[in-house]
Amino acid sequence: QVHLVESGGGLVQTGDSLRLACSVSGGTFNRATLAWFRQAPGKEREFVAAIFRSGYRPYYADSVKGRFTISRDSSKNMVYLDMNNLIPEDTAVYYCAVATTVILSALRSQASYAYWGQGTQVTVSS
Repeated sequence: QVHLVESGGGLVQTGDSLRLACSVSGGTFNRATLAWFRQAPGKEREFVAAIFRSGYRPYYADSVKGRFTISRDSSKNMVYLDMNNLIPEDTAVYYCAVATTVILSALRSQASYAYWGQGTQVTVSS
């Protein structure tokens, strides 16, 4: 059973930076695809970023490209989301997710991910 725990959320101001972390236990970490999604109040959950196994390039939603960076540390079974130049539109609950097998065309789909964390709140004030 794969278990994910996010941390690092909080209240920040526009232009600030924040790092989210997700601890992954169980499963085969090195082979898994790791992703971050977010859900703003009144909106559907949306894809933010994903990274395949080590050595592959990451993928980002257009809304965060150039500001957010996803990374993974296989030695610690951790996945991170570094968020820079935060804006109020980034306010949401952020979830990390794990997929054991996913193809590129389905990378941004929630249905591709079998395991989810409980979420961490990020609030960006103007």
